[in-house]
Amino acid sequence: MKTFPNFFRISRSAFSTFEVFFDIDGKRDAIRKLDAAIAREDFWNDPETAKSVLKEKRDYEQAIESWNSQHKSLEDLKVLYDLAREEEDEETRQEVEQGIYDLKRSIRDEELKSMLSGEDDRKNAILMIHAGAGGTEAQDWADMILRMYLRWAERKGFRVSIIDQQFGEEAGIKSATLTLEGEYAFGFAKAEVGIHRLVRISPFDAGARRHTSFASVFVWPEVTDEIVVEINEKDLRIDTYRSTGAGGQHVNKTDSAVRITHIPTGIVVQCQNERSQHKNRAVAMKVLRSRLYERKLLEQNEKLDELNKSKQAIAFGSQIRSYVLHPYRLVKDHRTNMEIGNVNRVLDGDIDDLIEGYLLRH
Repeated sequence: MKTFPNFFRISRSAFSTFEVFFDIDGKRDAIRKLDAAIAREDFWNDPETAKSVLKEKRDYEQAIESWNSQHKSLEDLKVLYDLAREEEDEETRQEVEQGIYDLKRSIRDEELKSMLSGEDDRKNAILMIHAGAGGTEAQDWADMILRMYLRWAERKGFRVSIIDQQFGEEAGIKSATLTLEGEYAFGFAKAEVGIHRLVRISPFDAGARRHTSFASVFVWPEVTDEIVVEINEKDLRIDTYRSTGAGGQHVNKTDSAVRITHIPTGIVVQCQNERSQHKNRAVAMKVLRSRLYERKLLEQNEKLDELNKSKQAIAFGSQIRSYVLHPYRLVKDHRTNMEIGNVNRVLDGDIDDLIEGYLLRH
């Protein structure tokens, strides 16, 4: 029977390092001091400071809860491993092995979160996918990218809503916009901004020739109610149209879908996911506010050139990542030179290694 030599001894040592890295004892001391401040009679005299203190306490509590949860998982796996060894139960041993793998990824995820210190990193994200030139082939690739992110979001525990989806005439999608709700959704998803390139034997080519397709991905932080983004109604052109599904089938028979154009910037957003025009407009306005907020930040920080670089033509020479299915199988991130041979695993949403590799270098 296979064993894990010294695994639990090593793991406990790793957890001690983990505890020091996150300064768990220091966070406990900080919570006690914050509790003393919260108990003071004048605590709510300054509401803004009070909210900041409560948020700081909540952050510390979440870090401690996460550490406690990881530690309990380790102890539970140790008990299960001992049972598997005594009973020589191979199936349970494999269950423990998977549990160890999941635990390591979870710890690594927490470590990475601690490095995401950007102002917007903890926010929800709005992610948009566009098919490149190439008709059905590119649209099918955009659909594959969409599925990859849906599976990734599921793995991360993010709540996903597809708020707009433009289907291709034969297959795939022309574009899709989705929201990712969860802690650090933007911090992680921002690593995916850029052009994604696919090389494969096209299933749509009767001659079975090799094709190269492109899709672009853009990500914005979702603007919360705490952030004020002023929008003049006179600057908006609002169009309504009938929501459609794949193959041109009508989702409903009313003009409930909404398209909003911000005339000064040329930004266009649309939503057709909700059943009512009112709800679609509300969601579209949320997306517009997020995009205007991101544009404002980029201008303030003189990063507009950097954004424009990420919006290069969806074509050769501008990709951030290649997914090769023929003549060999390989995913390569051109920003970090990281390569993964298991393409199916990546396309099924297991992209954390690629995201981590990028974030650790930026």
